[in-house]
Amino acid sequence: MGKIGRNEQCLCGSGKKFKHCCLLKHEAGQVLRSQEQAFKVSLIHEIELMQQAAAEGRQKIKDLGVFILFSTIAGDAWLLEITDGDGVQLARAGVALDVPIDQNPETIEINWTHTFAVRHREFEITAYLDRSVQVLAGYPTQEINAAIKRIKKKFSPEQLNMIHLRAEDKPDAVPPSTR
Repeated sequence: MGKIGRNEQCLCGSGKKFKHCCLLKHEAGQVLRSQEQAFKVSLIHEIELMQQAAAEGRQKIKDLGVFILFSTIAGDAWLLEITDGDGVQLARAGVALDVPIDQNPETIEINWTHTFAVRHREFEITAYLDRSVQVLAGYPTQEINAAIKRIKKKFSPEQLNMIHLRAEDKPDAVPPSTR
């Protein structure tokens, strides 16, 4: 690992200075995470917290980067990605579901199962598998819309367009002519 100054921003992505964040861990010989690794840990941690909130029947909403995580009092929980309107269910009726996240050192890949939209104050999902559409009642649509607006204010359109890797940009991608 390269040398980092005490007053530089910490590599973990917290936004704090190194001396106020991970310096003590570094001096104790603990491994520091890159910003990408810290984000993955943070996303997985937030997913677990949202599944726990769903199991307890608590409504909760959290935005993290371009993601929105939320739970409902009915025990459902979802992870949403706002740039493409993708979603995956994290919990159903208080029971945590397996989250299809593929972790590697360079990217976070999520196997999205649905697209989502908020229409007329209703949460609507469309399944990728069979294109079936469902309107789910009792979801915090007003809070979801507010989170989407906050995220879009935080990031420029150019930054939002850079979120997704095209197939040919992925490290293990096969060129289209050889598929």
